Amino acid sequence: MLEHWRDGPARSAIVDFVERAVRDIAPEERVAVFDNDGTLWCEKPAYIQLDFLMRRLAEKAGDDHTLRTQEPYRAAADHDLAWFGNAITKHYQGDDNDLKALAAAGLSLHVSMTVEDYAAHVTDFFDRADHPSLGRPYRECVYAPMVQLLRHLETHGFTCYIASGGGRDFMRPVTGALYGVPPERVIGSAQGLKFDAGDLVIQPTLDVFDDGPEKPVRIWSRIGRRPVLAVGNSNGDNEMLSYCRGLRLLVRHDDGEREFAYTAGAERALEHAAAQGWTQISMRDDWATVFGD
Repeated sequence: MLEHWRDGPARSAIVDFVERAVRDIAPEERVAVFDNDGTLWCEKPAYIQLDFLMRRLAEKAGDDHTLRTQEPYRAAADHDLAWFGNAITKHYQGDDNDLKALAAAGLSLHVSMTVEDYAAHVTDFFDRADHPSLGRPYRECVYAPMVQLLRHLETHGFTCYIASGGGRDFMRPVTGALYGVPPERVIGSAQGLKFDAGDLVIQPTLDVFDDGPEKPVRIWSRIGRRPVLAVGNSNGDNEMLSYCRGLRLLVRHDDGEREFAYTAGAERALEHAAAQGWTQISMRDDWATVFGD
């Protein structure tokens, strides 16, 4: 049980809570929600979805050289993955200028594509793409202790959902294979869709950005229950963790040897965790392994 976890306060908190939940909480109320980027898989030097978008934007810039002087096309053409990662970090620190430029470009990429064709692009990306600095396929950048936690919770009657700021339709093609979480239990940001000639096709609009205070709204609208366990790692998860009425877990990226060490974009969540007694998971101290090698 939880062999990828070292003995310590975090593991004890999980084990104790699950034991109490089995005794005191009805199975239908045992709802757990997990952030994805930085909680279930690696998010540095940039989110995996941003690498996917960078490659798609670079293709577009290659066809139209006038785009090469504009962000984010310049960053994409130059393979400047740090620019994409910094855009999200700035967002969590209150600066959305780069994120707005990225969102506008990203919304235009797959217009009129069917959801099935988009899923095929995502699957192909995961079949071929490697992490730029860890030297492993993206499919192997999943945190083994968190997958083990998912299985542990399911074994004890929990229903686990992903509630992410990442794209719902980017995650759905792979969450079953990577985490054992089916597509109907994936909540995320979403581009607009339109029914056309028997297909759902992508529109150049943002339907929802599932981040910050939007996360509890989307959790309630999709599940209809308040979670009793929530796991996140950044400021964008702060409201989701606050909404949880049971065990709140915050992953701290403090292992620069096996993964990355950083707090940028998690400052507010870390303050709240300390003030409100949330259980903090130290990647360095609490995980016996990170990627399960």
